[in-house]
Amino acid sequence: MPLSEQEQRLLEEMERSLYNNDSDFVTTMSSRRGRPSYTMVVVGVLGALVGVGIVIAGVAFRQPLIGVAGFVVLLAGALFAIAPPRRRHGSLGAAPVPPRSSTGSDGRARGNRGSMMDRLNERWERRQGGDER
Repeated sequence: MPLSEQEQRLLEEMERSLYNNDSDFVTTMSSRRGRPSYTMVVVGVLGALVGVGIVIAGVAFRQPLIGVAGFVVLLAGALFAIAPPRRRHGSLGAAPVPPRSSTGSDGRARGNRGSMMDRLNERWERRQGGDER
């Protein structure tokens, strides 16, 4: 069922709000859908084909351990082919950099970068008369 015009406008407004207020979340989520690494796909498919060959060899020689090893190679190749691309963080062995927090040392949102939930929580506290900050 298609969305009504009001629902489409509301969805677009929510998307704009998300992009404006929680850019760290947006960059984290959009980085997961990066372009596929064709090298990884080719290597994974080749590994899977080698695994199939090992399984066939295990059946031909009536050696179950070779067949199991072939299945493991097949599975590893398939997983390697469909795995999402990894982002590199500096040199090899370097620890990944944690995302920046949008809150200051006192827990309050910095300037305009506060998340929507922080603003909603602040509004709720003001309405309840419990503005303890």
